[in-house]
Amino acid sequence: MGRLTGKSVIISGAGSGIGRGFAHALATEGAKVGVLDLNESAAQTVVDAINKSGGSAISLQANVAKRAEVKAAFEKFVAWAGKLDVLFNNAGFNKPMPLLEVTEDNWHAIMDVNGLGVLIGIQEGAKLMIPNKSGKIINTASIAGRQGYPSFAPYCASKFAVNALTQAGARGLAEHNITVNSFAPGVVATPLWDGLNKDLYAMGEAKTPDSAMDEFGAGILKGHAAAPEELAGTAVFLASSDSDYMTGQTIMIDGGMVLL
Repeated sequence: MGRLTGKSVIISGAGSGIGRGFAHALATEGAKVGVLDLNESAAQTVVDAINKSGGSAISLQANVAKRAEVKAAFEKFVAWAGKLDVLFNNAGFNKPMPLLEVTEDNWHAIMDVNGLGVLIGIQEGAKLMIPNKSGKIINTASIAGRQGYPSFAPYCASKFAVNALTQAGARGLAEHNITVNSFAPGVVATPLWDGLNKDLYAMGEAKTPDSAMDEFGAGILKGHAAAPEELAGTAVFLASSDSDYMTGQTIMIDGGMVLL
């Protein structure tokens, strides 16, 4: 309790899944939390739950690939919280397609959110941190940023990009005492996989409309897909002073699915 007392944190994509789990965990540790999501209603639901349990949160709405929307949401947060200490660039999505059928629209849609969205987040977040000469930026990478999967080619490219942006950000912002790190989850039981189950089944790559997640994660050494709560400890570590000497790194937290 209290490891993040006095810290002000924004989490994008926090209306559901991993981001929602992080929002609750960081608020429990004392942080003021900006719950940012494209779906304003989903963000508000998370905020209401945090505030009801004694935490402190505010809802923010933005398409992370639209700079003006991100900037406005960040400014709204700072007006409420007073500062920005920690930013989680977590928003992302995937729409699988067979490798030889990937379209330009599919590529750009995924790269805009998962790649450009992270770049914009780093830039706009850093601008608010630089005057304070302190800050932490944490990006959501993936096992798909460590190895390619033919049905997820644009998604893999976007997550490889996250790793590159993490390293570039770490080098570019070190002089301002801002660290940039990322974490790489594997198979996590979130609404993202509800859609992937159906998509992969329709592509003939799963036995049933509900089995793709279990089939894809069959090699997880821990024996099961992660719940968002199982990643929360890593999020708290990266947001807290415990990680002050770490920058430019991607932490694998996939239950042993990919070994490096």
